[in-house]
Amino acid sequence: MRPLDPRLIRRSRAARAFLVAGGGLALVQAASTIAFAWALATLVTGLIDGMRMPRAWPLLAILVVAASVRALAAWGWDLVGSSGAMRVKAELRTELLTALESRPTGVPGFPTARVATLLGAGLDALDAYFGTYLPQLVLTVVATPVLIVTVWIADPLSGLVLVIVLPLIPIFMALIGMATEVVQRRQWESLASLSRGFLEVVGGLSTLVAFGRAERQAARIRAVTDDYRSRTMKVLRITFLSGFTLEFAASLSVALVAVSIGLRLVGGDMTLVAGLFVLVLAPEVFLPLRNVGAAFHASAAGVTASGDAFDLLAAAREHRRGRVDGGNDPASVAMGPSADGLVIDGLTLRHGERTVFDGFGLEARSGEVVAITGESGSGKSSLFAALLGFAHASGGVMLDGFRLEPGDRSAIAWAGQTPSLLAGTIETNVRLGDEGADPALLARALDLAGVELDPSRVLGPGGAGLSGGQAQRVATARAMHRLLARDGRLLLLDEPASAQDEARELRLARRLRELASEGRIVLVTTHRAGLAEIADRRIDLAVTYA
Repeated sequence: MRPLDPRLIRRSRAARAFLVAGGGLALVQAASTIAFAWALATLVTGLIDGMRMPRAWPLLAILVVAASVRALAAWGWDLVGSSGAMRVKAELRTELLTALESRPTGVPGFPTARVATLLGAGLDALDAYFGTYLPQLVLTVVATPVLIVTVWIADPLSGLVLVIVLPLIPIFMALIGMATEVVQRRQWESLASLSRGFLEVVGGLSTLVAFGRAERQAARIRAVTDDYRSRTMKVLRITFLSGFTLEFAASLSVALVAVSIGLRLVGGDMTLVAGLFVLVLAPEVFLPLRNVGAAFHASAAGVTASGDAFDLLAAAREHRRGRVDGGNDPASVAMGPSADGLVIDGLTLRHGERTVFDGFGLEARSGEVVAITGESGSGKSSLFAALLGFAHASGGVMLDGFRLEPGDRSAIAWAGQTPSLLAGTIETNVRLGDEGADPALLARALDLAGVELDPSRVLGPGGAGLSGGQAQRVATARAMHRLLARDGRLLLLDEPASAQDEARELRLARRLRELASEGRIVLVTTHRAGLAEIADRRIDLAVTYA
């Protein structure tokens, strides 16, 4: 495991600001330590030699000031560390949520449980990284060389001893770090597995209860929990062992300096002032390194989580490179502008080795309802994902004569197959993102989608409290509200009637025709005959296996 993840410093302005402020604090702390050691050595030897109090008061004042400055620097480290951790976590969470928002279908290799663990407990572990580990690392890089040079000037022999024995501690730390990286990664994977197992059980709890299988899941959760506990204990064992090793190495190193000074003081080869000065500074030379070793394990989880975060961002970035982008596509360049409507030309989409569709084309004019039909796996939802910029695709897409760029969804309203509702009222769910719109639009959107529920009704997480059909209608109402509030041109509905009875399906079909008659374009995927029959055109997608 690297002591300092360069990606974290390179990507985060808050992290770079922390290092700049930390470098200044480290210099202040080193200077105050040197002043304290000099004043203490001078005061003690002076009192032994019969120094009178009037001459001792300035030295006492320097001691007090140096101790106060060092205490203020330590307080500054706490302040800079906590604020730096909060700002870095905020930056990373914002980047991660933006990346996830660009691909609501998910990022390959990052299931929901892993993402939830990363955004929660994972990034929270950066508190220890910035609060304890990184400050000591900066002190080691900045303050330790300053103290070694000072000791060398006061006593070259002691400085030479420190230069020889000091590298032993980083060597021990590197060896311990390699062992820690393995067990820490396994602990992190175990935590992700525990989170995934728990979420799966909670998500399917109603089904498990219905079939009388809920109790059997307790053994599964217990086994995963025990595995996480076992791996945590392995990390703790290595932590205690490394702490003892580092303390032992540092104590032996200071003892070598102390024995050398003692022998030379007895032989008269060294003054008492220089000896005391070096003896006070010697432990301070090793202190940051010892603290780095002690804080290393506490920060390891944060470093592991940040690595996961950058892996997720990289995966999402690769996804964005492959989204719909017709800039260099010959078919899209040749596509002429359309003054009114949606034009899709040469759209190609692949999932791995499988081609979902190749060279797909579609024209839909204002006022048209187009039904996209086909068997499961034929690419109906993938077509919408490509139009929204959520899926890898190539080709050209134009809306009202303007190229629809990847991620540009300002003129599009959509609802997916699975209703994604939040805890709160039906009104807050429907008006989500357009809270400042005309309140009259809420009533119309609810009517268009066939939602016959009180808008003030409170829902639980995930829309708990509604049936599948009711939740689907609320999600459809939200898409219609967005279309109306933003005067959108294109409405995409993915299987909006899959959980509706025939009467509600026909009612929704009539309402979609009403929306289209206002000059909008409606694309709807469906397996149901009712929606397909009211459409101006029906496009049937075939399953491809190439």
